[in-house]
Amino acid sequence: MRVVKLFNEDWYFTKNPDLPEKLGEGFEKVTLPHTWNALDGQDGGNDYHRGTCHYLKTFAKKDLPENDVYYLEFEGANSSADVYLNGAKLAHHDGGYSTFRVNITDALAEENTLVVGVDNSANETVYPQMADFTFYGGLYRNVNLIAVNEKHFDLDYYGGPGIMVTPTVAGGASEIEIEVFGDFDEGVTYTMLDKDGNEVHSEMSPEKKIKFTLENPHLWHGRKDPYLYTVKASTSTDEVCTRVGIRSFEIDVNKGFILNGEEYPLRGVSRHQDFKGIGNALLPEHHKRDMELIHEVGATTVRLAHYQHSQCFYDLCDEYGMVVWAEIPYISKHMPTANENTKSQMKELIVQNYNHPSIVVWGLSNEITISGSSDDDCLKNHVELNDMVHEMDKSRLTTMACVSMLKTDSPMIDVPDVISYNHYFGWYGGSADMNGPWLDKFHAEHPNIPIGLSEYGCEALNWHTSKPMQGDYTEEYQAYYHEELIKQLFTRPYLWATHVWNMFDFGADARSEGGENGQNHKGLVNFDRTYKKDSFYAYKAWLSDEKFVHLCGKRYVDRVEDETKITVYSNLDEVEVYLNGELFEKGASDNHFFYFMIPNEGETKITVKAVSGDEVYSDEGVIRKVDVMNEDYVLKEAGAIINWFDITEVEGHFSLNDTMGDIMKTEQGRAVLGGLMQKMASGSSHGGFELGEEAMQMMNGFTVVRMINLAGTMMNADIPKEKLLELNAVLNTIPKE
Repeated sequence: MRVVKLFNEDWYFTKNPDLPEKLGEGFEKVTLPHTWNALDGQDGGNDYHRGTCHYLKTFAKKDLPENDVYYLEFEGANSSADVYLNGAKLAHHDGGYSTFRVNITDALAEENTLVVGVDNSANETVYPQMADFTFYGGLYRNVNLIAVNEKHFDLDYYGGPGIMVTPTVAGGASEIEIEVFGDFDEGVTYTMLDKDGNEVHSEMSPEKKIKFTLENPHLWHGRKDPYLYTVKASTSTDEVCTRVGIRSFEIDVNKGFILNGEEYPLRGVSRHQDFKGIGNALLPEHHKRDMELIHEVGATTVRLAHYQHSQCFYDLCDEYGMVVWAEIPYISKHMPTANENTKSQMKELIVQNYNHPSIVVWGLSNEITISGSSDDDCLKNHVELNDMVHEMDKSRLTTMACVSMLKTDSPMIDVPDVISYNHYFGWYGGSADMNGPWLDKFHAEHPNIPIGLSEYGCEALNWHTSKPMQGDYTEEYQAYYHEELIKQLFTRPYLWATHVWNMFDFGADARSEGGENGQNHKGLVNFDRTYKKDSFYAYKAWLSDEKFVHLCGKRYVDRVEDETKITVYSNLDEVEVYLNGELFEKGASDNHFFYFMIPNEGETKITVKAVSGDEVYSDEGVIRKVDVMNEDYVLKEAGAIINWFDITEVEGHFSLNDTMGDIMKTEQGRAVLGGLMQKMASGSSHGGFELGEEAMQMMNGFTVVRMINLAGTMMNADIPKEKLLELNAVLNTIPKE
């Protein structure tokens, strides 16, 4: 019978790109999972090590389980890998996020040297190559040794499990179709067990595909009831098993997502697979912690961006009842030379994950037109991908995440079954109140296309202010932004899904924003998961049934104003505020957000309480009156061309701290900024971006200083600080109308 042995111990690693024949100088001993970019992929500078590195392991054949055939299973090698055994090259694999297997039987000797070359360098044949996250290199997931009989369930077809189960629901029954793959001289015994291990069906058949009816099935119903069955297929020489969930779903253009005939709003988050100081070499406990936090916030859906995630996490999604958007890393830049790679990665994604009931949509691409409008080859490849997905899996739908600037009459939006857009109105231009109206307009113009929001968010670190402003990276602005988005999105039932970008801060080594380089800080939880930002609790108040009350701003202690605003989030109806133990005020809210103005004198202990029956829920914090703003709360961007506090402001006149849109409304302002806009547009080409009409409209929401800093870090359109101060002096002479 099949034996699977973890093969993670006693590896040696070297950054030497030359293929080693044996262990020598320059190697360090490592245990998998391992990435060589755990630190340099998160510290900024866009200078993390990219290239070919090598892993070496020796082992004796006598230490392997006795069997006929041996495979190595690589659960993740980013992004291309070559496998050598005893000097013979056995396999090459392109695609850093999916499982692949190598038959090593014929190359085995009594004593063996295994070498794996892993390459995350830039090329134009493997996705991703342009994206806002670090492409960590390494053998960052498990490696397994699989020993099987000569007659075994298939191990060669796109890394799949050798069994495919398709449940369909009709009335009070479910038709279960089971298909297996492999070479057998005997019949297969098919067994289905309920959650408690009780047999609900069993039969032996000479066929590799069977169907049977299960009466009164227990349905998988998301978070409410994530019920899982187990299906086994066995012969005298091998056995495979998989968990399955029985459910039906549809996406209605007006009602959104419908699960088992019940409207089931998909409101959730996106997730990247990395962790501070660890990179993408996650262990099961990291995956479990992430899922527990996603579950706590009340999410009903997870977008697993922008690639195939670990089987461990897909299993957790099944168990916790998350509805999943799964996708391939076809992102940001269409490369005609990599069309075949999009198809092979999609085949692996579907074949390896077909049995997960949590997955309802396959994502074709993400922001693929961000570097310019789609061309004929890009459109053709999407059509081919979409057709291939429907041929491989008739039980699910397709989707794609469109960049804001993609015109709504583009033929691209007609390719998948449902559409979502990535919008950052209120952060990357525009204002927060633009999101809902934009979606309403799309819904009216395309009444037959289900629309969702696949990314929205803004960055926040441990910066604080009583006057939050777009682009200040404060926790207070992020909280305000998400309050506004929640009120707009959660009251529009036609949205088939919404996904916050992102659940967690993540590594993006090219970034130099917010005062901590090398990361994207849009998470509701920080990078090492040590604290939840206030915006986390805004979602919990709307989505979770777990009763609670949360006082915002607990990290914002020192305040200069005599009267200050405090915000409270709760899923209970009324909140009480106590100052130094004395009741100050009670408040009610119909949107879970409570606001109070309180005196700021000396040091004040704030306690907030909410009552439900006999239970009292509370939270507390401290504020302190100070005469001068605590500089520890003020962002000072490392690498910024100019900071907002360096800029002179003249009352009633413009400065670099005003928005592009406001300044451009005046004739003098247009004259002053016209040349700057041209420089931004021409400079942006170095970063692969195209500033079309839509992008320019979004930029109207930027302050000039923020646009300049973003252009400098993302588009290589640097302008000397002295020139900017000269520009500010000119703006100071232009009166606001």
